[in-house]
Order: sequence, then C-alpha cells, then structure tokens
Amino acid sequence: MTGEMTGPARQPYTYRRRPLAEPDWQRLPGWRDVTTADWESAQWQRAHCVKNIRQLRAVLGDLVDETFYADLERDQTTTATMSMLVTPQMLNTMDTSGGEAFRADPVRRYMIPIHSDRRTDWPSHPYAARDSLHEAEMWAVEGLTHRYPTKVLAELLPTCPQYCGHCTRMDLVGTSTPAVAKHRFGLKPTDRHEAMLDYLRRTPGVRDVVVSGGDVANLPWPRLESFVDRLLDIDSVRDIRLASKALMGLPQHWLQDEVRAGMERLARKARARGAQLAVHTHVNTARSVTPLVARAATAMLEAGVRDVRNQGVLLRGVNDDPADLLDLCFALLDEAQIMPYYLYLCDMIPASEHWRLPLWEAQDLQHAIMGYLPGFATPRLVCDVPYVGKRWVHQPADYDRERGISYWTKNYRTGLETDDEDALTRRYAYYDPIHTLPAAGRDWWRARAAA
Repeated sequence: MTGEMTGPARQPYTYRRRPLAEPDWQRLPGWRDVTTADWESAQWQRAHCVKNIRQLRAVLGDLVDETFYADLERDQTTTATMSMLVTPQMLNTMDTSGGEAFRADPVRRYMIPIHSDRRTDWPSHPYAARDSLHEAEMWAVEGLTHRYPTKVLAELLPTCPQYCGHCTRMDLVGTSTPAVAKHRFGLKPTDRHEAMLDYLRRTPGVRDVVVSGGDVANLPWPRLESFVDRLLDIDSVRDIRLASKALMGLPQHWLQDEVRAGMERLARKARARGAQLAVHTHVNTARSVTPLVARAATAMLEAGVRDVRNQGVLLRGVNDDPADLLDLCFALLDEAQIMPYYLYLCDMIPASEHWRLPLWEAQDLQHAIMGYLPGFATPRLVCDVPYVGKRWVHQPADYDRERGISYWTKNYRTGLETDDEDALTRRYAYYDPIHTLPAAGRDWWRARAAA
C-alpha cells in the first residue's frame, strides 16, 4: 500500500445540460443572403432542398473538396438505394468546418452516404432484402400492413421531405436510383386510403394505427386531416400515431398555422372520444435537435397531442457510443420535450452493412445507458425481426455469436399465418453483419457464399 488517497471514481457518463442553438446557415456560401424569415418558411425549405451534387456544391462551395464530390457521385451512380434529398434544415446541422469534419459528421454519414463509407468485403448481407421486414407481404389492402394482432401500419404515400440512406422502405419510398428501381402503388391515393378505412371498419380487433409512408408531412394537410378525422370515427381505433421525420428534418412544416390549427382540431376530437393522438419522429443524433425542432415539438404538445416520441436507428459512426446515445436522449427530453422511445437495429436492406451493428453490441449499448435516464424515458433498443416484429435486444431465444445468427420466437400470428399451427413455436433468424464476426464465423459465411 502506498498510503495515497484517491478521489471518487468518475462516472462513465457525466450529465450536463446543453442549451440548443440553431447553426448559422449564413456560414455556408450558398445561403449567405438567406434571411431568418426565409429560413423559417416551410415553402422556402422545400424549394431549396439539395437533390443532386450540383446543388450541394452550390451550397457548400469549397468547404468540401472535389474528392468528396467524386466519392459521392460514384455512390449515387452505382450503389445508393435512395436518391439524394436533404432539407436545408438537416444540411445545416452537419459539420462543415473542414473536409474531414464533413466526412466524419454523423448526420452526413446517413443522409449523404459516399462510396468509401460502404464496405467492400460484405456491402450487403447474403440475406439482405429490399423489403427486409416483408411489410408488403402483410398488406391487408395496398399500403396497410397488418403484422401485429391489434396494430396496423398505414403507408399513405411513398415520399418524404428528405431521404435517409438507411431507409427501411427503400423498395418503395422515393425515386428510383441506378441501383434500385422502386416499386409503385397501383391504386390511386384516394382509393387506397378509402380501402384502408374500409378494412379498419371491418376489423374491430385493430385498435392502434401508425399513419406513415413515406412521411405524412408530404401529404397535403387537408388530405391528412381528413384521413385522421375519419380514423377517429372508427370506434375500435384507440391509438393513432403520426410518423414524421420532418418534425426534425423540416420543423418549419409543423409550425405552419394551417398544420397547428388542424392538429388542434384532431386532438380535440381524440380527447372527446377517449382516443390517443401522438406524433413520432426520427432523430439519430443530438446535433439534429435545434431550437426550431424544439419549437415544433412544443407546438404539437400545445395543440393537444398525447405525446411526441422519438424512434431512432442505431447506426455505425452515428450513434454507436453510449455517450452519444445519452446526449441524444437528454437533448430530446430536456430541451425539446420529445420522449426517447425506441432505437432500432438498422434493418437488413442492401448496401447497409457499414451502418449495421451486431446484436451483442446493441445489448451492450442498452446496458450502458440504463440508470441515467428516468425509466419512462429510457429508450428500448429493439431488433425488428423479419416475420416477427419488434423484440427487445435481450429477448432472443438463442444466439450463435460465432456465426452471428440470433433466433427469435413470437406470441402472435401475423396476417400471413392465420392458419399456421407452427407459427408460435417456429424460430425466426436475424443476422449480424459478417465483418463483425470472429474469424471462424467469417470463414463459415465465405464458404456458404462460395457454395
């Protein structure tokens, strides 16, 4: 013993409030003359979305070097599953202090992927699929996925204000890319929406409707309000969740007078009949939480919605660190009144292996964030298992770490399995990224691929 006294051990994470700040968009060459009134206009934001490399170069100028643009062009023309569409609001939260800072920026990594981001050994998992969750197979009517006994997903439209590189609905959402010819709805929107409502009227076992797409912010407000209003006329529907990444990516939309007034009408009707109306958004990193995002969330709460919740996605190089996840959760909870809700493992879509985390790493992250947040605001880390649904990352029935295969069971039948006697005893597989496996596991997959 040395007899020396030491101080208390430091906590793995130290909480401190970080006031929100809107990054100065005028630092960017293409927006030096943009006024606050323009910036806070939803119409201006939509009109100035970045849709191609030429427009990105016009905004960033020489803040990013030509090697980046060449890397981006290679990805866009050969690999990208989503076309480029980035709102000014989202682009403004990226670090443009230098070329390397921009390449490393977490928002850039999933909103503007470049070819050198992607893996060359296993760019896609052998079991990757365009519709990795088989949602279209479970359509009760076109666009209405009935996977869970009491819940449905209503995909009202196939577009968003912005396109995320890791989009789980990359087979349907957005415009086609050289790598992916998108599927298209066959019915007219009005006919598709009417078919959804008819199905729900005929199916009283469904109490919970997630209204999504795409992003509901891209549906003209009168059409969205009409659809939700008619949902509220169905007595068996008790929960309605409006899914919109635009609450973060285009908060200006949700701050419009027409939208706020309409949400007040819907929330009033929901309360009158004892139903719950909530807004769900998609934020992956604390740097995306700005004062405008906080204002939009507050506007929805003031309109009378039950809650504003966040469903993020775990992504390598974006939020795969416990401190980053806790920073995100506290920014949402303390500064924007947004409830941390879910963090999903990135789904097994093509060209996504550089983003995906193995199950064990998600389990470690769930353990690492426990105890810092209030229990009601500690997000559940979940794996969306094909043909099963959301499962907490600690719920596999079995897990082969060497080969990266986890096995899951379920306690309900999807719409595909109403007559399947074995659905509740079958084990369903989910796969870790192969590059994260030990050497023996990588060799096993290489042998399977060769065979």
